[in-house]
Amino acid sequence: MQYRLIAVVAATLAIAPNVWAAGSVTLIHAGELLAVPGQAPARNKTIVVEDDRIVAVRDGFVSADSIDGDATVIDLSEQFVLPGLMDMHVHLQGEMGPHRDRDALRMSDQLMQMRSIYYAMNTLEAGFTTVRDVGSSPQEMYALRDAINNGWIDGPRIIAAGGVGITGGHADVSGVSPDLMDIYTSPNVCDGPYDCRRAARNVIKYGADLVKITSTGGVMTDRRTGTGQQMEMDELREIVLAAARMGRKVASHAHEEDGIVAALDAGVASIEHGTYTGPRAIKRFRETGAYLVPTLLAGKTVAAAAVEADYMSDAVKEKAIRVGNDMAGNFEKAHKAGVNVAYGTDSGISPHGTNAEEAVLMVEAGMSEMDVIVTATINAADLIDMSDSIGTIEAGKFADIIAVERSPLESIEALLEVDFVMKGGKIYKH
Repeated sequence: MQYRLIAVVAATLAIAPNVWAAGSVTLIHAGELLAVPGQAPARNKTIVVEDDRIVAVRDGFVSADSIDGDATVIDLSEQFVLPGLMDMHVHLQGEMGPHRDRDALRMSDQLMQMRSIYYAMNTLEAGFTTVRDVGSSPQEMYALRDAINNGWIDGPRIIAAGGVGITGGHADVSGVSPDLMDIYTSPNVCDGPYDCRRAARNVIKYGADLVKITSTGGVMTDRRTGTGQQMEMDELREIVLAAARMGRKVASHAHEEDGIVAALDAGVASIEHGTYTGPRAIKRFRETGAYLVPTLLAGKTVAAAAVEADYMSDAVKEKAIRVGNDMAGNFEKAHKAGVNVAYGTDSGISPHGTNAEEAVLMVEAGMSEMDVIVTATINAADLIDMSDSIGTIEAGKFADIIAVERSPLESIEALLEVDFVMKGGKIYKH
């Protein structure tokens, strides 16, 4: 039995040459290095990694003998190197498509979890070393997060949300028979301030890193309930207060301006989508310092599917076309007005692993290439309170490092083809 196990391990290593175990010391020779997004890149640098952390960034290409004779040297001398990217809005347990409802009925929780690992690896190999999952079956997502953190399986670092919504709102079940609604309705669907306070506490009890709410209606809700404000101010305030008492932030899905303003007034940390961010919302964004997570890729994806595919109901199609086509213009206004932006795609609506397409859309909407990279590194790290450990390539931080063939500061499309991915000192793609 022991020999059989050794043979299996050897065979696995032989067919998986792109996944390397990290040595104790690794030297990365970076031809061009954007160590701190927002600052100018530098040429010919060596990043010294020990175990899972960066210990130094040195001038020139330092030899292994001068550091540690057993050090591994990674030659990225012809490539552009930058911090691992972060996506603040993903749903790792599924993807939009014609079989989504069928899969929900036929797929076991266990098989869904296996598929989530596959989607997580697609995301990591695309260069996204940290994600915020803001809407999945909670216990399975918390288990995936913890398994990755424990090193049992591979995947991006996951910040996992627990969802709180109101009866009939965007976070409540829709599009199925009444009998199935009874089965699928979450215990964290609430009504009134005190019930919503209970729900917020409940998601934290069971393992949420943050609370996700839906202050407005949503595109994919299979009801003609619009995209305006749905949660009342007393509900919003109680959720934010209950979360804050337990050290958790709140992210709010919101499309129309009334719901955006209400959520900001209640004290949320981020607005997801923010499609109709107008003057009132921009004023409150700037006053509160909250982040906008724009998800332009989701808007483009649903608008195209509404026209080209036949699996959406009429209620969903109408919202998808309207919201999808309005996102980019309002994002441009918000960015130019100085609203804080953190990178997010809503992957799960778009295919996992295509996360960098959001960057292209953000540049097309008027944001500079450097500013886009800042949203996916420094700003994202700030939103999840991890600026001391990720977001830049500096001594003391986790060795989350990616590389591309050409400068994304000259052409953001370079991020669509990531050649090298290291997360926590372990190489996943080279």
